[in-house]
Amino acid sequence: MSVKFDNSMISRIQQAVDIVDVIAEHLSLQKKGKELVGLCPFHQDHRPSLYVNPVKQIFKCFACGAGGDVFKFIQLRENLDFPAAVERLAGRAGIKLETFKRSDRKRADSEPAGDPKYVAKINTWALKLWQGNLKDENKGAPARQYLEKRKITGESVVQWGLGFAVDGWDDLVKKAGSNKQISEKLLAEAGLAVTRDNGGCYDKFRNRLMFPIYDVTDRVIGFGGRTLGDEDAKYMNSPATVLFEKSNSLYGLNRARHEIVSSGTAVVVEGYTDVIMAHQFGCNNVIATLGTSFTDGHARILRRYAKRIVLVFDNDIAGVEAANRALEVCLTQKIDIKLAFVAEGNDPCDFLLSSGTEAFAKVIAEAVDVMEFKWQRLTEGLKDSDNLSDTRAVTEEFLRSVAAALWGGRIDVLSRGMMVNKLSKIIGLSSEQINRELGRLYGRVGRSQSFALKNQKVVSFDFGDGYFEKAQREILEVLLAEPELFSQAAGRVKAEDFSHKQLRQIAKVLFESLEKDQRPELVQLLAKLESVSSGSVITDLAFSEEKKGDNKERLEKAVAVVEEYLTNDRRDRIKAGLKDNETETLRRVIKTLPRTNKRNPGMLAM
Repeated sequence: MSVKFDNSMISRIQQAVDIVDVIAEHLSLQKKGKELVGLCPFHQDHRPSLYVNPVKQIFKCFACGAGGDVFKFIQLRENLDFPAAVERLAGRAGIKLETFKRSDRKRADSEPAGDPKYVAKINTWALKLWQGNLKDENKGAPARQYLEKRKITGESVVQWGLGFAVDGWDDLVKKAGSNKQISEKLLAEAGLAVTRDNGGCYDKFRNRLMFPIYDVTDRVIGFGGRTLGDEDAKYMNSPATVLFEKSNSLYGLNRARHEIVSSGTAVVVEGYTDVIMAHQFGCNNVIATLGTSFTDGHARILRRYAKRIVLVFDNDIAGVEAANRALEVCLTQKIDIKLAFVAEGNDPCDFLLSSGTEAFAKVIAEAVDVMEFKWQRLTEGLKDSDNLSDTRAVTEEFLRSVAAALWGGRIDVLSRGMMVNKLSKIIGLSSEQINRELGRLYGRVGRSQSFALKNQKVVSFDFGDGYFEKAQREILEVLLAEPELFSQAAGRVKAEDFSHKQLRQIAKVLFESLEKDQRPELVQLLAKLESVSSGSVITDLAFSEEKKGDNKERLEKAVAVVEEYLTNDRRDRIKAGLKDNETETLRRVIKTLPRTNKRNPGMLAM
């Protein structure tokens, strides 16, 4: 099925959906004057760079250049094309779009590898099937018995959308086979089935309690399955898909983000049942990683919502090592990260059941600072080391952490000096030697972070700095600010005269509106631009116009430059034609063209 929509429907969706509410689902927004500001999710933002204007219903990042209306935000954030973003926001607003059917052949052709919309729909379909299995008196009995044993209530089962994949190789595959819109190809792309070498496929999840993993907009992006049999893999996650990557996903964030924002603290545990039990006990800012260590990706996501992060681990050897691995990757993040440990032999779920909410809150309150943990680990490691190799290893591990913390701004100059002096007394090296090694490690961190920064996706554009390029921007900037000046440019400059694709698209939409004597607002123009890049550019043009002088004079000069440049370009093309076609007609055309200075368009040749 596909959806139909026109400009009036786009406008209706825009009016029904508040951009502030949508963006607030993805990051924490703070009031700043008449606007709201937050950490941009489209680049590694350390200072809030993304501004949201609730009156104009637009957003703009002044660091990476991303900008536009609510449709452009969803396109960028969820990697959707424009029709999919329209469908997504219409569903959010409860607006029903007209649909039409396509033939099976067309449908197969329209299922490109990695289409997020199809994967999300398949996930939702599978979840409903598994939820039905859990409710079934016979099929769901083993899963319900496990839930009862873990003290997970029926209310929690509903709230968290739990389900059950039965003990069979092809239950899901067969059910999909009876649904003509669900191919084996789609099941495999969604990570719900595994393709056999000799053809066909089988169910990925079998005899498992199913935990749906949602994104912050309550879209099912993947699953975690807890075995109810004797498989070696107790927990199994969905493989990586266009929607799901476990190193960038957090279980329960959709339900916990509001409490995280209001409390300023995100509590991160390791298991699905730990999260569910925490919420049962009223600890609503608890989330979990998905069978992986806490990563840079997790830290970047949580920085948009939380001022501090508390990582909770089991107080045993495995838990301490897990905590240490987590810190190695997140010290560079400019956020307050602390460590907490529950009593040995317990996971947070068991600890809450045995000790209650107040005891768990105390564990969180007594969380230790990252560098305090690292220092304790260093001193214990030096105490236990009986050779030079071990001493060097634990010392270098500590210095790596100090270098990362320096890069992340977690240690000031005074603290660094005190730390180096203490370490010097313990290991017998001079402060100069330690600082030299620290400098080497700091440089390595810097190179690693710079590489990550260069390879992230940004959406800014460089249109060049020549006269012609600047003039095109000037024309659009002025007309966006004062559309009543359009008569000054009408007939002299056309949309097809613009040399860059994004500027040409913007000019076409803007000029068409102005030719109809309309005075469009920016959000109306954005609704007609399906391209994310054009949306970012027009938003940038609208913000760039401010405080640049007399717009009438600016427009006249810019139009003159474009006219002269195009005249020169036309002359060059005619001259090139004369080489092959020495015609009197072409000579007469050249004589009618004004002579201009090619080096400085805008200045008539003397």
